Amino acid sequence: MKRRISAALLAVITALSMAACGNKERPKEEKKQASEIEEMSFGRMQEEAKGTAVTFYGWGGDERLNEWLDNAFAPAMKEKYDITMERVPMDIDQILSQLSGEIQAGEKDGSIDMIWINGENFRSARENNMLYGPFVDKLPNFQDYVDQESEDVTLDFAYPIEGFEAPYGKAQIVMIADTAVIPDMPKSAGALKDFVRKYPGKVTYPALPDFTGSAFVRNIIYEICGYEQFLDMKGDKETVKAAVEPAMAYLRELNPYLWNEGKTFPGSSTTLDNMFADGEVVLNMTYEAYGTAVKISDGAYTQTTRSFQFDKGTIGNTNFMAIAANSGNKAGAMVAINEMLSPEIQADRYDTLKVIPVLDNTRLTKEQKAAFDNVDLGKGTIPQDELLSKRLPEMPAELVPIIEEIWTEEVAGK
Repeated sequence: MKRRISAALLAVITALSMAACGNKERPKEEKKQASEIEEMSFGRMQEEAKGTAVTFYGWGGDERLNEWLDNAFAPAMKEKYDITMERVPMDIDQILSQLSGEIQAGEKDGSIDMIWINGENFRSARENNMLYGPFVDKLPNFQDYVDQESEDVTLDFAYPIEGFEAPYGKAQIVMIADTAVIPDMPKSAGALKDFVRKYPGKVTYPALPDFTGSAFVRNIIYEICGYEQFLDMKGDKETVKAAVEPAMAYLRELNPYLWNEGKTFPGSSTTLDNMFADGEVVLNMTYEAYGTAVKISDGAYTQTTRSFQFDKGTIGNTNFMAIAANSGNKAGAMVAINEMLSPEIQADRYDTLKVIPVLDNTRLTKEQKAAFDNVDLGKGTIPQDELLSKRLPEMPAELVPIIEEIWTEEVAGK
């Protein structure tokens, strides 16, 4: 998920999205009340879903993912289950605005079935009764292949999932540099301070609340302040501000040496990526742990580009699939989510998109393990064992917007 809910935008988009998308009709045979779905076996769900369409709403800015969903996943769903997948690219704030509007209008057969979601957006949707669930206990592949005790599956930004989401893919912050330009990659916050002084005007990060920029700042907070205190911290601004002040002071110290002297920051991670590819800056960062290999393969990055982490680790999280509370095709959505959790599909995503899988390797057969082990991750990546050994947990979702507000007040332009 790349965007967050904007309260100012919510009312405006609700009216527009209801007019544009709120009147989608489905055949009567697709309309199943929650009570009926809960009584169905998974085999019955597959029968009910035959011949239907499932809408999958999510951020549409990743063209490789879009192509895979349209040309690999959708054909597989049609062939195996006679389900038509309809991908609807939309920012998450618009998705939740549309969903909220439909629910408030009493729509029982809503236009949204599946949602790509995580973090604050999941918490908000869950607490406002916008999601269907719990449902993961009904999915055979979740039961067979997912470690149901892992915090990557039970918590979303420290918020209890309780069966209202199924894992989609894992992400983890890595930093990126061209070793032909800078052989001395900083492996700590202290080293980064020396690094920006050595390369003045050639380092920056996306302005918060950009998803990647926000994660980078939280990673700096972990480096400077430790992370344990934040895992159960309540969302009180004064408490959070006191806890993060050493990190904010550190970030202020970086500003004079950053691109544009820290007076402004790139508006998005996409902008920063373009600046890095063009040589305007020497350091990049991304949540796509294996994205460097993809960019090298595409020719966007040089062959000498490499990903790296801080020695103390980097923040990782899981993104998820949820089902709208008023979805008119919950059976079809559950069949689609179950298929997304199959070893075959997860291995294909790993191979094609270089997305960290969400399955428990110990639950796979020898042949299934081989499909993952045989994936060539490409050049410039961190070995998966090393990457995950330095994976740090996300802090509670309610702290994220508070930290973003504090950064805006205390760091931006200072």
